[in-house]
Formats: sequence, structure tokens, C-alpha cells
Amino acid sequence: MKIRTRFAPSPTGLLHIGGARTALFNYLFARHHGGEFLLRIEDTDKARSTQEAVQVILDGLEWLGLNADAPPVYQSTREARHVEVALELLAQGRAYKCYCTAEELQAMREQAAAEKRPPRYDGRWRDRDPAEAPAGVKPAIRLKAPREGEVVLQDLVQGTVKVQNAEMDDMIILRSDGTPTYLHAVVVDDHDMDITHVIRGDDHLTNTFRQIQIYDAMGWEKPQFAHIPLIHGADGAKLSKRHGAVSILEFREEGFLPEALCNYLLRLGWGHGDAEFLTRAEQVELFTLEGVGRAASRMDYAKLTHLNGVWLRGADDARLREDVVMRLAKAGIVVDAAAMGRILRLMPGLKERAKNLADLAVSAAFLARGVPLPFEPKALALLTDEAKAMLGRLIPVLAATDFSAAGVDAALRGFAEAEGRKLGQVAQPLRAALTGSTMSPGIDATLEALGAEESLARLRAVV
Repeated sequence: MKIRTRFAPSPTGLLHIGGARTALFNYLFARHHGGEFLLRIEDTDKARSTQEAVQVILDGLEWLGLNADAPPVYQSTREARHVEVALELLAQGRAYKCYCTAEELQAMREQAAAEKRPPRYDGRWRDRDPAEAPAGVKPAIRLKAPREGEVVLQDLVQGTVKVQNAEMDDMIILRSDGTPTYLHAVVVDDHDMDITHVIRGDDHLTNTFRQIQIYDAMGWEKPQFAHIPLIHGADGAKLSKRHGAVSILEFREEGFLPEALCNYLLRLGWGHGDAEFLTRAEQVELFTLEGVGRAASRMDYAKLTHLNGVWLRGADDARLREDVVMRLAKAGIVVDAAAMGRILRLMPGLKERAKNLADLAVSAAFLARGVPLPFEPKALALLTDEAKAMLGRLIPVLAATDFSAAGVDAALRGFAEAEGRKLGQVAQPLRAALTGSTMSPGIDATLEALGAEESLARLRAVV
């Protein structure tokens, strides 16, 4: 049997962090078993589904590197098939037409509320003669669910879970307007797509018991189910905007690397010994559902930021430069060929200090700016008249060097000694003059990256 998993988001909003983790788990499980990972866009809610939301999902999955093995299936294109199965159940006597009016259904809900019990359809049309149907009322089609016994689910994460059939009513599979319900459409799609494992959030657990009834009524083989716990905020409450970024593309905009985010999401609710930093290949090799815990996970943005910093320091410099250039361009800073060269040369030092790509772009901006530089207040405070005079005496000393990091370092040390100053007393005003700030990689590496012409021009502009 070929393992086939699917990620089935609804395009009624953004791709959130919980959905991304669900997609990741499905992807890794399929890859671990040499199977296939599929994508289904559940866009049957025509009023709320938008093409923009679909594109956000596709962009988010592409950014995370969670590429499906086939083009996405759009649930809305399969409505005729959903109707076909509903009518087949009706013809087999496993479903029936329900002529209840909206007023009758509302009265049932109100009575249940008054009696302090869950609202359930009372089955009044289950065995009633359709000839008694009221005129002008279009029927819904309801599944004739078993009333005795229980549904037993051997969940691959939650273990054995049981629900009494008496606790469930006859659910609608086809609305009175002829459109299929979500719970029915999902079963038909999973069956037709040969899905072997349904891995999704445990908020779907109740849906699963209802969906099993459709599988049984059709005589279809059921997939195996794995319901993974949800992600909460650090305070234990449902994850929301107040906790920080929630949408996947927000994390991208804030400068997180996709491999860092995937690494963090994997470890959020799954473990393999002390393994912390895992490449995609290692994730595929190690991932099993046995490693998924049953308790809800708590989002820790500080830990994610730390992990992102580790991945950032190991990332390819040319790749990081590409992202930095894009971010600087969005900020209105033109990056010419000379600046691109400077950024690449200084990238090893820049990424050592950065927590994310947004930080990296900010710290690299001085390499692309021209004279006169904008100065931070702290940097401007360092450029006193005395400091400017000292920098004026330093210019010919630097001009005589080869502008290698080693050559610059030796020149600065010699100059400081000749001036009777500590090296830092020279380096800090020099850094301010060259960068417009008080923070940068080593001053020797900074001068080497800027090069002789640019460095000396900036110093002369200040002096």
C-alpha cells in the first residue's frame, strides 16, 4: 500500500502556524514512508473563500518547501461527485429526505437548550412517508446513522477513543439547496484521492466520528486517523494575534528563515531524544507519529528567535544577500553593484549579530547608502570636534594601507599607540563616521568591505 497524506486548508483566511505544522507533519510522514503528499483546497464556502487566500496558502507552502506531489485539488470542482454519493446513499436506504423547516429546526434547538442538553435533530423524517412532505419545502438529505452501539477510533496519536452512536444525530450530507456539506465532501474526496492517513488537528476529532459513519454506510475502507494537539500561546490560551505573529507570511516578513520555522514547528509537539537542530533530510528520516505528544503545545517566540539565529549563521551568504537586497529595496534604498559586493564581503560578520533577516537588512543598510550618511543620535554624539580632528589625521594613515583586514588592523593599532589612545577610542568614532551607527562587525572587516575609495570618502565627508 502506498502511503498518501493530504493537507486540506480552507481558503477563508490566512495560512496560520497550526495549519503549517499540520502540513509539515503530513509532508514528513509521507516522505518518511516513500509515499505521496497531496494538497486539497477546501473552497466550498463560496461566500468566504477568496482567490487571494488560496494564493496565500500556495505561497506559504512554497516558502516552507512543502511541495505537493500533484497539482492541488479544488473541492468546489467536485460538487457533482459529492451529490452523486449522497444520492447513492439515498437510493440504498442509508439516507433519507428531511423536510423540516427552518422554524422546526430552531424549535428543536430551543427545546434542547431549555432541557440543558446538546442540540440534536430528533429524526422525525427518518422513517416518515415522503408523501407527507409539506408543499413548497425542498428537502435536505440526512445520513441514516446507527442509533445503537459505538464508534471506536484507533487514533495514531490519541489512542483508542470511543463515542456512543446515541450521542450523534442524523447529519445532513446534502443541503436543501442541493449543495453538499463539508463533512460529507471531505469523506468523498479522501476516498477518491486514495488517502491512507488523515493527519489533522484534534479539533477535528468530533468530525471524525461522524465521517466514519459515512465510510461505513458506503462500505469504503477507512483511512487511519491521527489527531495532533493544537498550538497555544505561552499563557495556555488559544493562539491569537496578541501572542505575536500567527500567519506564516507574517513570519516571512519578520525575517524568519523557512528552515528555522519548520525545525521549530517540528519540535513543537514532536520529539526524538535530544535532537534539536534537524535538516529536512534528518526530519524525513526520523519523523514518526509515535513521537507526537498528546498535550497541547505552547508557542515560544523567544526559542524560535534563538533557533532562527542559529540557522541564520549557518546560511549561505549569497542567499542572505539576496534577501537583504530585497528588503532594502522595499525600504527605498537602492543597492548598486558596488554595494552588493560590500554586503557579500561583510555578510560573515553581519549575520553573527542578527536574529532575523529584518535585523540583517537594517545592519547592512549602511553599506548601500551614499555620502552624506544619516547618523543615529549616539553615533553623532561620538563625532565631536576632537574626534573629527583625530579622524582627519587618520585618513592618510589608512590611505597608505592595502585595505586588507590585517593591514587596516595593524595601521589602527599603530595610530592609536602614536596618539596615546586605546584602540576603542579610535575605533568607535571611526565606526560612527563609516556606518552612521555605533554597531557593526569588526572595524577592520568593515573597512575592508567598504574598500579604500568609499571608506576615505565617508571619512572626508565627516571631517
